[in-house]
Amino acid sequence: MSNGSSVTQFLLLPFADTRELQLLYFWLFLGIYLAALLGNGLIVTTIAWDHHLHTPMYFLLLNLSLLDLGSISTTLPKAMANSLWDTRSISYQGCAAQLFFFVFLMAGEYFLLTIMSYDRYVAICKPLHYGTLLGSRACVHMAAAAWATGFLNALLHTANTFSQPLCQGNALHQFFCEIPQILKLSCSHSYLRKLGVLVGSVFVEFGCFVFIVLSYVLIFRALLRIPSEQGWHKAFSTCLPHLAVVSLFNSTAMFAYLKPPSISSPSLDLVVSVLYSVVPPAVNPLIYSMRNQEIKDALRKLTQRTLFHQQ
Repeated sequence: MSNGSSVTQFLLLPFADTRELQLLYFWLFLGIYLAALLGNGLIVTTIAWDHHLHTPMYFLLLNLSLLDLGSISTTLPKAMANSLWDTRSISYQGCAAQLFFFVFLMAGEYFLLTIMSYDRYVAICKPLHYGTLLGSRACVHMAAAAWATGFLNALLHTANTFSQPLCQGNALHQFFCEIPQILKLSCSHSYLRKLGVLVGSVFVEFGCFVFIVLSYVLIFRALLRIPSEQGWHKAFSTCLPHLAVVSLFNSTAMFAYLKPPSISSPSLDLVVSVLYSVVPPAVNPLIYSMRNQEIKDALRKLTQRTLFHQQ
């Protein structure tokens, strides 16, 4: 992919200026990365292994964990390698690939979170129609649609971003290749011409946000009408993890992209980008496992069976 400019590589923003702090951040992010791999890997393995978890809700959760594994593996290993080897560079092709996979996986995750809110709405507000509205085939189709939509969204944005000449150097004020940072390096007229695609994507994601909010308004209205305290608690326990993940995802991403320029700074942008690109994939498994007794029971049985076979 070439845009006619002379840029052959980009310079990413380091986590720190001193060698000691770079190594400290390397070990810190290595721990976070390994925790994300372990947590999401356990959820994927547990759901795939336990046939009691072969339901639409857990199938969607399995897909969410796969997307989390991919998204954190797209950005963090390169940043850790740069900190370890005291370098900032990433090739032009590597930057394009990183941007594509990051947008693909993050967009797919947001669309999947929207589908998961619909799953919770049907389960609580229309339980008698759950098998009809969210059967195995419908669930697979919706998950595939989330992956495909994320893929097309990433293809469009990557082609749009890297098809224009870069006139403002090659230094990115971010620890990974991100669309707004690359657009800052483009020629001004090209930047304004291409901004429409980005605005269109924001409207689509805002539509998903509105759908999630409306789903939870209807869900909480239905919860208030549940007479049984046990039923109310069970319904709430399945909704709270998803609501927590959606809130974390939306709040950090919105602050990153909608904060006023007056409070923007490289250090603040770096912290915020870590909050929306690194923290959610690492804490999502913890959020879901803490509030979900079925996953904890299945994980306990899987651990006991593994230890028994080893002995």
